[in-house]
Amino acid sequence: MSLKYVMEIYELMDDIQVTGEKVKQYLEKISSNGDIEVHTIEGEKGKTDFISVKIPGKSGAFSGGEAPTLGIIGRLGGIGARPEMIGFVSDGDGALASMSIAAKLLDMSNKGDQLDGDVILTTHICPDAPTQPHDPVPFMGSPVGIQTMNQYEVTEEMDGILSIDTTKGNQIINHRGFAITPTIKEGYILKVSDDLLHIYTQSVGKLPVTMPVTTQDITPYGNNVYHINSILQPAVSTDKPVVGVAITTETAVAGCGTGASRVVEIEEVVRYCIEVAKFYGQSKCNFYDEKEFQHLETLYGKMTQLQTLGEEKEVTSK
Repeated sequence: MSLKYVMEIYELMDDIQVTGEKVKQYLEKISSNGDIEVHTIEGEKGKTDFISVKIPGKSGAFSGGEAPTLGIIGRLGGIGARPEMIGFVSDGDGALASMSIAAKLLDMSNKGDQLDGDVILTTHICPDAPTQPHDPVPFMGSPVGIQTMNQYEVTEEMDGILSIDTTKGNQIINHRGFAITPTIKEGYILKVSDDLLHIYTQSVGKLPVTMPVTTQDITPYGNNVYHINSILQPAVSTDKPVVGVAITTETAVAGCGTGASRVVEIEEVVRYCIEVAKFYGQSKCNFYDEKEFQHLETLYGKMTQLQTLGEEKEVTSK
């Protein structure tokens, strides 16, 4: 049961002394089948530990195979906002989910259930991140910027990316559980993947829930436009398809709020992402229609300018 790992890692992370190295040691006790790296990065507002877990598949690129590699990113500002807030914050759910997925995949590999494709899981561990103002509820900040996060969490080896992020501080998605976004690729907001919707119904046993996405959400932070949160920021630094897996609530919950993490719902996210990883490595789960994407670019050109900070242009109104 993946719930076991969600609970154990929650207890591990709900600690002012937690580090990326401690998470690495926990995962290595489960199995030696993964390649785990930790990098401590100093920022203007503190430091954080980026952790990367690479789990080889039977036919994955790590062993010279051709099976596609899935990237799973736990996106967040921090798992704690100490000393302002006491305990594990809602924003930490992405880190908790991604490392629980890593733990379960490592356990599966020990039991002979190795996936076909490689899986790369990344996140960062910061128990004392800053907060920042945001409507309708405060955001969690981070010791480092989005560019640094993408540098350590998005890798060239990833052929497709699931970005898991707490997405509770809004009035747009009013559902307790999780939702998936449309696929984002090179500045285009594409249709929601039918394969990902089907896996949702099979793993959760409910009708799928999707989250609306705007053009603003897929542009980089720092351009002075509104973003629902950082769930789709990985898409600004890759040409690979990115899908957000948003952990959601019915009411607006602050990212720096404590006592708001529901392990049962996080476990649903864990199971969902593992099921996606199974089918993705077998080339049975498409994030987007490649032919239609090529047709879109033929008709309308590249949209990669939306992956940049852009440039001010004078607009004349009639």
